[in-house]
Amino acid sequence: MDTSYPREDYLPMTSHKRDSSPTTVTSAPPRDHLIWSIFNTIYMNFCCLGFVALAFSVKARDRKVAGDVEAARRFSSKARCYNALATAGSVLLPILLTALVVTGVLHLSKLAQDSVGFFSNQFSTSDDEDK
Repeated sequence: MDTSYPREDYLPMTSHKRDSSPTTVTSAPPRDHLIWSIFNTIYMNFCCLGFVALAFSVKARDRKVAGDVEAARRFSSKARCYNALATAGSVLLPILLTALVVTGVLHLSKLAQDSVGFFSNQFSTSDDEDK
């Protein structure tokens, strides 16, 4: 026995005229980026941007549940922006600092080698002049 609802065989007959009213396309509800915000808050909280993104994600979820899609879309956009900034800052900053340290070490080692060469030539010429 089929218990699905509504049953098609019991629906009243409708006319086959086309409905002339315009159809509206419903868009998907905005994403709240809550998981990304939690990840940024816990692991990569660069300048507290992860926490700000989490606040906007919660606001977006609250507005989406309340039915205010436009406000949810605005908060979702802000959450995405802050999440992107937090992720970029947390990934790019260590890479930049590592590159600066490596460059500095290489420069200092070259400077040290040049200084050793300069002072060894300086002392060897003064020793030769004393003889």
